[in-house]
Amino acid sequence: MKRALITGITGQDGSYLAELLLDKGYEVHGVIRRASTFNTHRIDHLYQDPHISGVRLFLHYGDLSDSSNVRKILTKAQPDEIYHLGAQSHVRVSFDTPEYTGDVTGLGTTRMLEALRDTGLPARFYQASSSEMFGNVGAVSLSETSPFRPCSPYAAAKVYAYWMTVNYRESYGLYACNGILFNHESPRRGETFVTRKITRAAAMIHAGRQEQLYLGNLDACRDWGYAKEYVECMWRMLQQDAPDDYVVATGESHSVREFLEKAFSHLGLDWKKHVRHDARYDRPSEVEHLLGDASKAKRILGWAPQTTFDDLVRLMVDADVRGVQGGA
Repeated sequence: MKRALITGITGQDGSYLAELLLDKGYEVHGVIRRASTFNTHRIDHLYQDPHISGVRLFLHYGDLSDSSNVRKILTKAQPDEIYHLGAQSHVRVSFDTPEYTGDVTGLGTTRMLEALRDTGLPARFYQASSSEMFGNVGAVSLSETSPFRPCSPYAAAKVYAYWMTVNYRESYGLYACNGILFNHESPRRGETFVTRKITRAAAMIHAGRQEQLYLGNLDACRDWGYAKEYVECMWRMLQQDAPDDYVVATGESHSVREFLEKAFSHLGLDWKKHVRHDARYDRPSEVEHLLGDASKAKRILGWAPQTTFDDLVRLMVDADVRGVQGGA
């Protein structure tokens, strides 16, 4: 039985990845942060299953800012594969907390890599890189050879983490991969992220429980895919004979306004009657357009997205409608 360690297991990607690996017969170890409120709702269905919890799923309290803790978890879990997804992952928040973002998102990766090198574990390492690293390069298709030009503290921290992963691979021979994932969404997306803010608000307005939605820049364009499919690509990266870096994307770009229009129209709503601009959500430096070229992942990993943009919007709206009707 293979063992996997997932940092950020309670997040959107971590929860889908845990499900995938458990389905494949893995023993899964997850790192969670101690908090004053419950923060495991995305994996509660797994942790509460007596056939999985304590048998093939184990959770460890930890923090990416504590190197000794990281080493202890690696030593205890003895993983064959490490999926490093944990980070301060909100771009807008990174402008308010640049030092913390650099420490956790950037140096947290170094702590993981150094603990892996120091313990001598033969584990394969996946680093969750981000399309935000490319920054403002215009409406061009971005691949593994495109230059980075980060436009936020989050993106800068991810660039640092990316190059540290490459450095440990080349300097110490670690099996370490970067997955440069473009925006990927799902019903499990955090409610502070723009796509989920939109679908949640549409459901609330449709139910008569909300009147207005406040957003920032509606013209920003992103390459949006389905997170549940993207974690499959993460796993495939660590199954190859040699480590490498891959872009994961759909090859289509859509604006926030398009997402908004499709989400509201799916429920028969006119978004213009409910949406207002709020400058608090504007970023000091905005990335206007991101579009990915995942041809390498398709060629080598045999991976391609299956869910269309329209279907993604609809499945997120429908999930939020069910949640609102259920009193969530």
